[in-house]
Amino acid sequence: MDWKTTYQTWRDYADLDATLRDELLATTDEEALEDAFYQPMSFGTAGMRGVMGPGINRMNIYTVRQATAGLAALMEHVGGDVKDRGVAISYDSRNNSSLFAHEAARVLGAQGIKTYIFESLRPTPELSFAVRHLHTYAGIMITASHNPREYNGYKIYGEDGGQMPPKESDLMTSYVRAIKDLFAIELADEAQLQAQGLEVVIGEDVDQAYLENLKTVTVNADLAKEYGQDLKFVFTPLNGTGRMIGERALKQAGFTNYELVAEEAMPNGDFPGLDHPNPEFPEAFVRAQALGKQVDADLLIATDPDADRLGCAVRQADGEYQLLTGNQIGTVLLNYILEAHRQADDLPANATAVKSIVSTNFATKVAQSYGVGMVNVLTGFKWIADQIHQYETKHNHTFMFGFEESFGYLVKPFVRDKDAIQVLVLLAEVAAYYRSRDMNLYDGLQELFAKYGYFANKTLEEVHAGLEGPAKIQAIMTKFREAAPTTLNGHQLVAVEDFQAGTHHDLTTDTTTDLNMPNSNVLRFTFDDETWVAVRPSGTEPKVKYYLEVSADTKEAADQKLAAYIADLQAYTKG
Repeated sequence: MDWKTTYQTWRDYADLDATLRDELLATTDEEALEDAFYQPMSFGTAGMRGVMGPGINRMNIYTVRQATAGLAALMEHVGGDVKDRGVAISYDSRNNSSLFAHEAARVLGAQGIKTYIFESLRPTPELSFAVRHLHTYAGIMITASHNPREYNGYKIYGEDGGQMPPKESDLMTSYVRAIKDLFAIELADEAQLQAQGLEVVIGEDVDQAYLENLKTVTVNADLAKEYGQDLKFVFTPLNGTGRMIGERALKQAGFTNYELVAEEAMPNGDFPGLDHPNPEFPEAFVRAQALGKQVDADLLIATDPDADRLGCAVRQADGEYQLLTGNQIGTVLLNYILEAHRQADDLPANATAVKSIVSTNFATKVAQSYGVGMVNVLTGFKWIADQIHQYETKHNHTFMFGFEESFGYLVKPFVRDKDAIQVLVLLAEVAAYYRSRDMNLYDGLQELFAKYGYFANKTLEEVHAGLEGPAKIQAIMTKFREAAPTTLNGHQLVAVEDFQAGTHHDLTTDTTTDLNMPNSNVLRFTFDDETWVAVRPSGTEPKVKYYLEVSADTKEAADQKLAAYIADLQAYTKG
């Protein structure tokens, strides 16, 4: 069926949602219409994410129903007690998030599947916690994380609270794809479901359990008592979910000397003044910096709309604020955790940290100095969750910390995804720790650089949207796979890791070994000065991402080296 036929089917559907119909009739751009109808939304291990609007390639009530009907079919296939165990559902502050969440509950209820839906918006990590706490079979989180306001998304979680494993996710995807008529999906009435006990509204009960577990994130409670009030910081939830539970968590840990960015304190799916509500970007800190200067704050902290990512900036001597990268935040947090446990003489002998393959080796150096293992996993926090599950099953390692360079961290495994609320509490404690030493977080980072060397990282992106985007992205990956650059910045390529083929090729000895990891379309190149470059398609957006890391004795030398590598890499990609 071509896109015009699908488009006409939507136009002809008499009961089409009125808002979607108005938008559909108002759209005259044929290219935009083709993009909305030429293919179904991509559904993978992380669920789906896209621009909201009418069409099979857009986020709307019909594509949400289709995805949920796929989950219902999976649960019917699994059988046993999974329908009684049910599904936990949460949603963030984005436009239509509450609507999509309740539509999902109606689809599940029509199939006799019990749902536990939050009374109002909650962070993604609390949804992960709720799955574990309530022992549900699955979880649904309606969020597009840090994407622009036009987006929304549907994240699916497995029974361990992590994103659904590939086997189950692939099976669910097949069920989703088998549903051809999006307008024929059965729906139940919410009031009847609640009366029948098939839809349970949750809220404060789960909040209290989550907050109780958050107490275990604190390593040294005395720091908050002694130095917490001397520490002044600004917190912004960027119009998302982070405030309601984040404030309670901070106060519970003893941190009350902070200011909220008023314009960004309340949930608002329009994200006024925030084109990208993403704590990775300096633009997300504009208002926080202005407020920080007014109140003389030591630290600025921002969480993204679904509160699974966190960024921060530290005041410098000149009164300006320096943003830390995700790699730097992760390394500082890991160092604090390990040092605190060493001082308390309770660092486990089998302590292990976990990071993604595109995250910094800086953290690896820190872990090794404490005799702690560092395990590298594929990009996507589900792989960190998988490691935790293995450790708990085999009892062979003790999980200490996990992170990704994209501003996602996990301290305690009562959640199995990135958790900005945990890190909000821990970061305040780490800042108090450095305050106790007459330092700040940035000083602490420089102390680590002086000890382990200066590491500099950069992530570059190429967007390839539209109908030809997937082919362009595939061509880029093929070029790197078949004709990798043998030198960059005058340094020789010494190793190639192809995570799709599952191989590590050592060019110095011309030997190939197995990576012993799941397959993924990622390439990683290491050069003779320990610089590495990784290339991968984004899992949620039409883009190719390039990751680079260099190290040197000084910041200046590292910055120069990084710039030289970037220039050569860009020359290769354009050649």
